[in-house]
Amino acid sequence: MQEIIPRSYTFWYYVPSLPAAVIFMLIFMALTGLHSWKLFTTRTWFCIAFTLGGLFEIIGYIGRAVAHSNTTTMGPYIVSSIFVLLGPTLFAASIYMTLGRLIRYIGAEHLSFIRVSRLTKTFVWGDVLSFIVQGNSSSLSILGYPQWAKVAVVGGLAIQLISFSLFWLTAIIFERRVRRQPTPESLLPGTLWKKSLYMLYAVSALIMIRSIFRVIEYVMGNSGYPLQHEWTLYIFDSVPMAIVMVIFFIWYPSELKARPDFEAHVPLAHVYSKV
Repeated sequence: MQEIIPRSYTFWYYVPSLPAAVIFMLIFMALTGLHSWKLFTTRTWFCIAFTLGGLFEIIGYIGRAVAHSNTTTMGPYIVSSIFVLLGPTLFAASIYMTLGRLIRYIGAEHLSFIRVSRLTKTFVWGDVLSFIVQGNSSSLSILGYPQWAKVAVVGGLAIQLISFSLFWLTAIIFERRVRRQPTPESLLPGTLWKKSLYMLYAVSALIMIRSIFRVIEYVMGNSGYPLQHEWTLYIFDSVPMAIVMVIFFIWYPSELKARPDFEAHVPLAHVYSKV
C-alpha cells in the first residue's frame, strides 16, 4: 500500500533558522534586483534565466523563513526544497548560452570542440532535463513516495554534474585552441573574452561544488549529517550561489554581441601583425 505521511510528520531535523533565512532572502533580493537592472539596461536577454534563478532563490528562502514556525507543514518544506534546489539550474542555462555567445563573439566557431550551432542546444537541453527531473521530486514527495523523490533529485543533480563536466572540457579545449590559433577578433584591444571565459570557469566550478554537496546530502539520507545540520546548506549551497551571482554580475557578459562592422573598422593587417 502507498505510504501515507502522517499529519504530525516533521520534515526538518532542526528548526530552520529565521535570521539566516531572512538574511539570505535579502541578499538574493538585492542581487536579483541588480541582475534585473543589468538585464534590462544592457538588453542581454540570454541572461534572463539567470535572473529567474535569483527569483527562485528568493522564494526558496521565504519558504525557509515561513518553515521556522511551521516545521510540520508540508507547504513551506516543499517551497523551500524545490526552489532552492532549482535556482542553480536556471543559472546554468545562462552560463551555457554565454559560452556559445563568446565563441561567436571572437569568430572562433571553427575552434569549438562541439559545433556551435549544437553547443548551446546540447547543454541547455541537458539543463532542461535536469530541471524537469529535479522538479518532479516535489510531486513525488506530496504523493507519498519520498524514496522516489530522492532518486529524482540525485538523478537530476547527476545530469547537471555530467553537463558541467562536459562544459568544462569543451571550454578548456576551446581556450587552448584559441591560444594556439588566435582569431583576429580575439586580438582586438579591449576584448574581454578571456575574462568572460575565466568567469564561466569560476561560476561553473561553484555550481559543481554545490551539486556534489547536494548529491552527498541526498545519498546519505535523513540520517546523514548534512540533512541534520542546517549550517551545511548555507555553507555549501547558499554562500556559493550568492558568490555566483556576484561574479556573474561583475563580469556580466553584455559585451558578447556580434561585431558586424569588424572588418570595416579594423585593418586586418594591423591585427595580424600582432599574431
